[in-house]
Amino acid sequence: MEGYFWRFSDPKSGRVVVALCGVTRTEDVAWASVCLAGHPGGFVRSADVRPAGACATRLGVWAGDGTFRADSDRVRVDLGPDAELDVRIRDPRPWPRRAFGGLGAAHAVPGLSQYWHPHLLGGRADGMAMIGGAELDLDGFEVYAEKNWGAGGFPSRWWWGQAHGFQRPDACVAFAGGDVHVGPVRLPATALVVRFGDELLRVGQPFSSPVTAEARDGRWRLRGRSARWSVAVDASAAPGDAHVLPVPLPAAGHSVPGALEHLAGVLRVTVRQRGRVVFADESTLAGLECGGVGRDEAGLTQR
Repeated sequence: MEGYFWRFSDPKSGRVVVALCGVTRTEDVAWASVCLAGHPGGFVRSADVRPAGACATRLGVWAGDGTFRADSDRVRVDLGPDAELDVRIRDPRPWPRRAFGGLGAAHAVPGLSQYWHPHLLGGRADGMAMIGGAELDLDGFEVYAEKNWGAGGFPSRWWWGQAHGFQRPDACVAFAGGDVHVGPVRLPATALVVRFGDELLRVGQPFSSPVTAEARDGRWRLRGRSARWSVAVDASAAPGDAHVLPVPLPAAGHSVPGALEHLAGVLRVTVRQRGRVVFADESTLAGLECGGVGRDEAGLTQR
């Protein structure tokens, strides 16, 4: 399974639009779980689409006959006349490092059940969306994009977050965690990325920069530390305000409701360099998610 996700947010209007396409390959067919969602209003439109595919040499994904088309420069979604998106991305701020991605050295470990990389940490949208029949001008919206992939689809449980909309416009926070399988062993792991100015922090290595995470009852709490940095993230959202997004089940050949995602939560981040606060800010337009298939959605905890 390869999952592609874009998030467009605008602090001035308080609007958020997300688009996702999860491509699953089996021996018989490749299909995709496609979704478009917007805030405010609680709009969600999704569909399982066949056929589908992803480019093996560069960023690119498609599903159906024009249902979803995306590459590094443009995203287009057509799930009906009241659920459309057509955006070009300008002034991109891509992941700046060539060695490894959001998981650090874990990207070099073969056979993990899930990998994650936030490949676009900022940029500006140029385009429009039709959300529930209302046309939205997305020009100038901040852009974030990521990819996740793995042989077994999504983990059995996970927690995730991303935010722009800080007082410092070049700041971006993203994190992803869940139960990772390495052969028969299952363990919780979380990766946390913070970018502000020319600084890019990546913590989440088991020994050199561990991260602890809790996600429960509409609250997310993460603490990460390395030899040079310490990062604290505290976030919250009203549990009843979550959008219910689809999750593909590769073995079943279809998607199910499995992700509770808040499109506009509150996230506070504090970064210290050798004990001194170098960045502290808050966003009221954070994406925050808990997910799992076939379990109680009340909460998740990683220790």
